[in-house]
Amino acid sequence: MKRPDQHPIERILEDRIAIIDGAMGTTIRTYGMAEADIRGERFKDSSKGLLNNGDLFSLTQPQMIGDIHRRFLEAGADIIETNTFGATSIVQSEFFVDDPREHGGRKDADFYQKIIDDQFLGDLAWEINETSAQQCREWADRVANATSRPRFVAGALGPLTVSLSNSPDADDPGFRVVTFDQVKIAYIQQVRALIAGGVDFLLVETIFDSLNAKAALVAIREVFDQDGKNIPVMISAAVGRGGETMISGQTVEAFWNAVSHVKPLSVGLNCSLGPDLMYPFLEDLSAKADVAISCYPNAGLPNPLAATGFDFGPPDMARYLREFAEAGLINIAGGCCGNTPEHIAAIAKALEGLPPRKIQPVGETQLAR
Repeated sequence: MKRPDQHPIERILEDRIAIIDGAMGTTIRTYGMAEADIRGERFKDSSKGLLNNGDLFSLTQPQMIGDIHRRFLEAGADIIETNTFGATSIVQSEFFVDDPREHGGRKDADFYQKIIDDQFLGDLAWEINETSAQQCREWADRVANATSRPRFVAGALGPLTVSLSNSPDADDPGFRVVTFDQVKIAYIQQVRALIAGGVDFLLVETIFDSLNAKAALVAIREVFDQDGKNIPVMISAAVGRGGETMISGQTVEAFWNAVSHVKPLSVGLNCSLGPDLMYPFLEDLSAKADVAISCYPNAGLPNPLAATGFDFGPPDMARYLREFAEAGLINIAGGCCGNTPEHIAAIAKALEGLPPRKIQPVGETQLAR
């Protein structure tokens, strides 16, 4: 039943399966970018390699990033993600700060406090997030106006390069390199910048570590409360072959129980496994959750000999996602690593006309309202 206070995406999810975009990193690689391209004039003197810092392309190669967004939208994506998977000061420090371990030191809470306090890293993280959101917003609106079909921007919050759940030191299991509050502060900055850039909702995705995700969700809640900003929240976990979050080791059901209080717009699975291995875990989550279910798997397993670096082509992804839809498991579908605009176009075509999973009624006290 439609309500007058529903977000437009909620109305769409009741009527059909929404399509989310594919892999930004995979698609960037098809443009043949080199180290000089990501550096540009601005970062030409950086002492560390930057080519794996894909978020930086939003600043140095905005035309390419815009072209990728356009291609995913024209392939049929209803939702495009910001190019901000690693756009926190914590992750950006990997590319701009010397690793103390190379000089006999170690990364610990004191080290990461300096990262959190670093003005350059904070300003850079804000700029990447706000700029990327603006780029997405521009293309989503442009294509929406041209097609008379609404398109949405999801602000992507990735899993970080540090863990709150596990120690990196086998001899000191109680050691953590970073504190919960430090992670939360980094996410708070990212959330504010994404909202400033004009995202429609926030997507906490590729969750390997549930405690990291908790920090992101607490950050979102604090920003909403302090700034009076309330937008929908999506949550998506990455699981291993046993259906467990890879670092914190939670089963799909335990993961849902840990985040259900947020009352997200959607919960789902992405990355990690290909669709051929994801079915039982997606089925379990679909049976437990009372919100929309999203699914955007990798294009199979990594394969360096494949054109995209992954085994499955567009027809394979289309076939598996159609099976999920025919089983009544999904409301949002797309692809993660290895999925190009061609993969998304095939998925969108395969799901056209298929009914979405029926979403059970949820309470009115959603985090996103």
